[in-house]
Amino acid sequence: MSVLTSPPAAGVPRVKVTQVRVLRSEWTKFRSVRSTRWTLLIALVLMIGIGALFAAVNASQYQGFSAADRASFNPVTVSLSGTTFAVIAFGVLGVLTMSGEYGTGMIRSSLTVVPRRLPVLWGKLGVFAAVVFTTSLTASLTAFWLGQALLSSHHLGVSITSPGALRSVAGAALYITVCGLLGVTLGTLFRNTAAGIATFAGVFFVLPPLTSLLPSSIANHLTQYLPEGAGSVIWGQTEGVSRALSPWTGFAVLCLYAVILIAAAAWRLGHSDA
Repeated sequence: MSVLTSPPAAGVPRVKVTQVRVLRSEWTKFRSVRSTRWTLLIALVLMIGIGALFAAVNASQYQGFSAADRASFNPVTVSLSGTTFAVIAFGVLGVLTMSGEYGTGMIRSSLTVVPRRLPVLWGKLGVFAAVVFTTSLTASLTAFWLGQALLSSHHLGVSITSPGALRSVAGAALYITVCGLLGVTLGTLFRNTAAGIATFAGVFFVLPPLTSLLPSSIANHLTQYLPEGAGSVIWGQTEGVSRALSPWTGFAVLCLYAVILIAAAAWRLGHSDA
């Protein structure tokens, strides 16, 4: 792609393109889009509201639980149940972060100003990760405290210092952030909002149930390595995964998926015209 640019006027200093300046530019674009604010708000409501709903329902029905259900009951995971739904909102936001610029044609202006291209991708990933992690950690802490308050009315709540509680709360934010980054990479690879969102939804919400159609000897090994099955263990969600990985091993597998897709997105951005 060739771009014709006119030389700067006499007396006008050249401004060097640096990664810090690109980050500032991407932050301005990210926060100025109305859909960003609405998506973040929806994600907060989903994560906190659904977590509170699950906690209230479990607290009221606990007396009717079977012995097996009581043995597997995890008050921390219950209060973080909204994480699964918040991932949808953050994944969509991740796709829109990049595909939106391709849809409007703004990506051409961005790449004209930053001809080396890759700093644009690093800027988007950096801004997105910082905003999403901060937002999701706030939501995760709020969902935990509210959920434990509801469960404590039936003497089922635990404190943040309980074994695994802090890891699960922080893990929910880490899980959401990496999933959102996967959305950014899909938006970069497909350059189309519908295709990116459909792929994200398929990987996280369609592919896992389909594995149940496979022989159990295969499904039991496969599900623990899928992005959703591996990553969700970090915040305590192991439902549907018969042989779950350890929390940090599962998160490492999810991060490996992210690294591979980021590398693919970087190659696509650097070698294809906008």
